[in-house]
Formats: sequence, C-alpha cells, structure tokens
Amino acid sequence: MPNRHSRPWAITAATAACLGLVAACSGGGNGDSDAAVTITLAGPNQWNNQADSFGEPWEDLVARFEKAEPDIHVETTVLPLASFGDTLSTQLAAGTAPDLIFAQTSHTPDQITPLTDYLDKPNPYVEGNERWLDIFDENYFGDAQRNGAGDFESVPLNLVIAGVFYNEDAFAKAGVEEPPATFDELITACGKLSDAGYTPMAMDNGSLGAGWISESIYAMLLDKYADDWDVFATDGTPGTSGSVSQKSQARAILTGELDAEKTPEVAEAVELTKKVYDACATPNWSGIASSASFVGADEFLAGDAAMAWGTNFATDALGDVSWDWSSFGFPTVTKDTTPLSTDAPARFGAAAGGTSYMIPSTTSDEELDAAVKFLQFATSPEGSQDWLAASGGIPSTVDAEPAPGLEDLMAGEWAEKRRINLTGRSAASAGKNLLEGYLLGSKTLDEQLASLEGEWTTWAQETAEKSGWTEDWATQK
Repeated sequence: MPNRHSRPWAITAATAACLGLVAACSGGGNGDSDAAVTITLAGPNQWNNQADSFGEPWEDLVARFEKAEPDIHVETTVLPLASFGDTLSTQLAAGTAPDLIFAQTSHTPDQITPLTDYLDKPNPYVEGNERWLDIFDENYFGDAQRNGAGDFESVPLNLVIAGVFYNEDAFAKAGVEEPPATFDELITACGKLSDAGYTPMAMDNGSLGAGWISESIYAMLLDKYADDWDVFATDGTPGTSGSVSQKSQARAILTGELDAEKTPEVAEAVELTKKVYDACATPNWSGIASSASFVGADEFLAGDAAMAWGTNFATDALGDVSWDWSSFGFPTVTKDTTPLSTDAPARFGAAAGGTSYMIPSTTSDEELDAAVKFLQFATSPEGSQDWLAASGGIPSTVDAEPAPGLEDLMAGEWAEKRRINLTGRSAASAGKNLLEGYLLGSKTLDEQLASLEGEWTTWAQETAEKSGWTEDWATQK
C-alpha cells in the first residue's frame, strides 16, 4: 500500500507551468563579479514556476559551491520547459551554447565535451576517491550511458522516476477504496471520480502525459518480445543486457521486427491510451499549457482533479495543499483487458535522465575546468545531500540518501527497470505529443500508426548514424 502524506519537506513555491521569458540569474552565492571565471548553466525548470530561478535548494547548492571555489561564479539561465531543447540545440549548432546545458538536448557527439577522462580521475570533493565514476550507482550510471564512441557525455546530478499522484480525499469521496492495480480498475475508478464531480486525471497539451501512459503500456504488451530483441549489450557489442538496449531497439525497428503498423501490440497500446484519455483525462486538455512538475498541475493542485502524473521532483509542489496525498505506479494491463497481454507487470524504473548536464565542446580553458568542478561538487556527498533532500531528489551516487517521502514510487515492480523502453522519437519531434492526432480524433488509428512508424524509423536512423554503427541494418536507408 502507498504511504500517506499531508505536508512534504517543501522549500520552493508550488509548481505550475514554466512559461514566459528566458531569464538569467545569479546562483545566489558570493555574487562576486570579480571572480576569476564565470560559468553559465542553462536548462528547464523542473521544480517551480519561476522564470528566473530553479528555487531555493538550487540557489543553496550554487552558493555552497561558490564558497568552496571563491574564484568561480555560477549563473543559471532558466529556460521554458516547452522550448529548452530548441533553444539549446540551436545554440550548440551556432557555437554559442552556455558552459553547462541540460543533457536532454538534441546534439551530435562533436558538439559535446567527452567526460570519460574526467570520470576516470579522482573527484577532488570526495575524500579518498580515486575515480569519479566509482561514486555513482552502477545500476543507473555506468557503461550503459556511454555513447557510440564509448564516451560519457553527461553527468547525472540525481535520478528520476514518474508515477501517478492522487488526492486521498477525492478517492474517499468517490468511493475508490484503494489505488487501481489493473487497467480495468483504473477505468472504473475514473468513472466513480467523474460522478463525484472530479476530473479523474489532470492532463495538459505537453508530451509527458500521453508519453508516460503509452510507454507504460508498450512496455507491458511488448515484453514478450524482449528476449528476441535483446541482441546487443549496453556497450553496443553483440550480447545481451537483460533489457532491450538502444542499439537492440534500433535494430528491431530497422529490420521490421518491430513495426508500428504491423505489430498488433502497438495498435492495442495506442487504443488503450486513448481509452484512458476518454475515460479519465481533462476534457479540454489540448488547450492547457504543460507544467513543470505535474501534468495538468493547476487543476490537480487546486483539488479539482483527483490524479496527476508527476516525477519525484513534483512532491515539492504539494506543500500547500489541504488534502492528503499518495502515489502509485500505472496499473497492469492484464489478460482480462486484452488477450495480447501476458500479465507482464507495469514498470517505470528510476533512471539517470533526471537532472543531467553536459558541457559543450565550445567551453574551454578556465570555463571548462570550472564547469567540470561544478559537476564534481554537485555529485559529491558534501554538495548533493542537502540539495537532494530539499528538491525531491533520488541520488545517482552510492553515498547519498534519497529525499524523504519517495517510498511510494521506489517500491515494488514499478521501480524495476522495464525491459522495453520505447521513448525514442526523431530530433524534430522532441517534446511533442506523438499521439495527439489520434487522441483528439483528427487521425484514424491507421494514420496514427503510420506516423508512429515514421517517427520510430527516423529515430533509429538518426541514432545509428550518430552512434557510428556500421552493421548492414544500421546503414541501409
């Protein structure tokens, strides 16, 4: 059963949409404009709705770093969640990117400074450390994160896991006694919540709601193929990895073993995603701007929606709500729902894609040294622990503790790594809802599946080219 919470350990303001101006702000530390070197870090706001600050925990992290390194000044540039990728990728191409940028930015290997050599050397902020890479939990950051050239391109400051948060008071009023464990129970619960006057599940026009629902269902229904598709180890060599690596997935797509138009489980997953939208989602979701924490944050935090998708970072936004809350993983699609199911459990898995940063290849000299030092400090026990505790963070390292209140999302099968992780999309579609047309009724199912097949194929081709794979299946257009 999920844990119950009424007041988390919030520091920052309630999280809503991160829209508006791109703004730069001081890190909040020594503020010394006469520092020997100034570096700028740019990325989306994952924690609050401020356009000029990532919040107090981040300001405190920067201040402590500047105290440890008084000759370095750090500025942070807050980018809108919906457009940070376009902004940073454009800057990368123009050679004008800041010194540290959010890792979920479309790029080519030559645009990024390889961090492999740095990770092979000691982290100066960790006493007795001989190799920076050794402080990380290898289950989340290790060989699997190397690019096609065998290099590390970014460093994770924390981990991320998503799930469904819910209003316990709304569930009680609607007669929903416990979180739904199966897909059919979810649809039934949505009906009860709607009858009780609630929007069952808050939704907006961002990519995360549809993405997390569909990807959870893909993973369950396609799990039966995992053993057949798992033909490359995480380092790209022939072998297995226990789950389908990016290279194995790209191969399955480009050889036609996975085809959105011909693999029946894909169509079933798309239809089930629409069933969730039709039964549960905010009716006018396409007109609601995406949020920085919860999907449909305003409606959920106001108590008008009973459920909302969010990450571990989202708990900070619940500090001012007047109702008790809990969370759960997306329910299992069982054989009772579709004969295409094998009763494979729903999984999400904590991953290193939370707050990860990389250094552009144009960052050099003193700025490069300073940027590396910031990443080293932010992943050291001294640098990370207070920030993790205050920002809803799960550590990527072995010597730090997760923030309190994350037990719900880190328990059971949901916290286990899924074997199929169909999150790939073309560079041109980064941040877009790939299923929007079908969910709105402007595309037929066949049209949606054709579009999806095109997206996956383009992603596989782009990934193969970027990674330098030379196998026949990877080089044929």
